[in-house]
Order: sequence, then C-alpha cells, then structure tokens
Amino acid sequence: MENLPDKNSQYNDVIYWDERYKTEQSYDWLGSFSKLQHLLEKVIKKDNSILMLGCGNSSLSGDMYDAGYRNITNIDYSSVCIETMSARYSSCPSMTWHKMDVRELSFCDASFDVIIEKATLDAIMVDEKTPWEVSKETADFIHQALTEISRCLKPGGRFISITFAQPFFRKRLYARAQYGWSIQHSSYGDGFEYFFYVMTKGESMKPEDAALEKSLTEDSSATQSVTATQNEGKEDFLSNIDL
Repeated sequence: MENLPDKNSQYNDVIYWDERYKTEQSYDWLGSFSKLQHLLEKVIKKDNSILMLGCGNSSLSGDMYDAGYRNITNIDYSSVCIETMSARYSSCPSMTWHKMDVRELSFCDASFDVIIEKATLDAIMVDEKTPWEVSKETADFIHQALTEISRCLKPGGRFISITFAQPFFRKRLYARAQYGWSIQHSSYGDGFEYFFYVMTKGESMKPEDAALEKSLTEDSSATQSVTATQNEGKEDFLSNIDL
C-alpha cells in the first residue's frame, strides 16, 4: 500500500502526515460514512454541533455535511491537511477547519453536542508493543485528550470513538469517573469487525465499568507499592555495603 510509513512510530510524527497529505487525495480508516451511517443516525441529530478530531483527508465530514449535518468543526495537527481540506470544502460555509492538538482544544467548555474520533486514538497508540499494557507516555497523552474532550462536551453530549480496539482493551482507557460519562459500544463491518463507542456526558457509568476502573486503580496502586518497596530494598542494600 502506498504511503505506508517505514515504521509504526511515524504515525505519531506530523512530518510523516504532512508529506502524506501532499500527495494522497483521500483515505478513510475503518470504512466510509455509508458503513457507519446507521450507527451515527441513532446518536446524532442533524442540528447538533459536531467536532471531528484528527479529521485527516477522510471524506467523513463531507459525506455527513451532504447528509444534512451542517454544523461541523474539523481539527487536525497537520497544517497541510487543514489547508487542503479547507480549500476542498470551501463551498460548505458552516464547516470549519482548524490546526489543533487534541490535547489542547481551544474551545470553551461545553461547546459541542457531539465529538467524533475515527482511528485518531488508534494512530496515537499504534507503536505500543502490546494492548495489554499501554506505556505511561501514551496513557498520559490519551488521558489529556479525553480530559479535553470531556470538557468540551455539553451536558448530555456524546463522544463517539470509532476504532479497531475491542472493549476489553479500549474500555480500560474510557472508564474513569472524572470524565463524567457513561460507556456503550456496538460493532460493525464485514470481514473485519470495528467498534463504535458512545460516551454520554452526565450519565453514570454502568456498575461493571465502575468496577473496571476500581480494579485498574487497585492494580496500579499495587504496582507502585511493589516498585517503591523494591527501590527501598535496593537503597538499604547499598547503604549496608562496606566501601
């Protein structure tokens, strides 16, 4: 496939995306709008204010606009992408384009009814060695992004995450009481199964999701305790060495 990076870590490099967007016309990760339309229509109203995270050169925003979703704000951290897409959709005045980092959204609190990410978080996590244990750097990145997403959602608003990631792995990131949302998921796809998560701001998590957060917090605390004990042991050992 043309435009594939030499190594997965390049998916986190804006230089790679800038160069790719200079030549690539359009690419839709995880399927086109037609594959998702039946799911989107259940949770988005035509007059909702929508934020598209990591829009890339996908046709999703344009297809949604043509389907009647006219209030769409698009962001991406590639200036090449934003310039190209802004020019491409210049005839759609109520659809705007902004260069922005998902960890630092320059919008007021409670600005959007719906926030959508489609494979954006997958790209951030693609260099992880295993889905069982996300590195601290990536976990911090995701947490910053989700905190900003939660902040920018209106009460009752929905964060839609479209991803390769199965619930066992992705819910571990979304199940935090501090985000103030519930979690639901479904799937779609022929051959390949993709996952469609809906987080609703202001709703409580299901008991099983709250229990998941509790168990992850306890596991993290236990790991930190073991590490601290190991470090103390090393210090005691070194202090007892007769130099």
